[in-house]
Amino acid sequence: QVQLMESGGGSVQAGGSLNLSCAGAAFTYNSNCVAWVLQAPGQGREAVAAVYTRSGTTYYPNSVKGRFTISQDNTKSMVYLRIDDLKPEDTAMYYCAAGTARWGGACSLNADDYTYWGQGTQVTVSS
Repeated sequence: QVQLMESGGGSVQAGGSLNLSCAGAAFTYNSNCVAWVLQAPGQGREAVAAVYTRSGTTYYPNSVKGRFTISQDNTKSMVYLRIDDLKPEDTAMYYCAAGTARWGGACSLNADDYTYWGQGTQVTVSS
């Protein structure tokens, strides 16, 4: 059982930055991909970053490249998400999720492919 806990959310003004943390991302065979997934009010889940924990290879959708940075600290079983130049449309609940890499070691950017989820941390961006 993989247990995840997010922290670091809050209320910030547009243009600012936030660092989110995901604790307990135990890197096992069944959880060698960790993703950050956001869900805005009334919207579906959207993966904004993923990391293959065995190699550190990162994955981003084209829509967020340059503003979101995922990183990991394997010694502490932590995964981080830094968000720069925050925009009001970034307002959402941010979840850390863990799952199994695809054949060959690539991580999915489909939220439905992740098995283990944290409770989420709220990010609110004001203009």
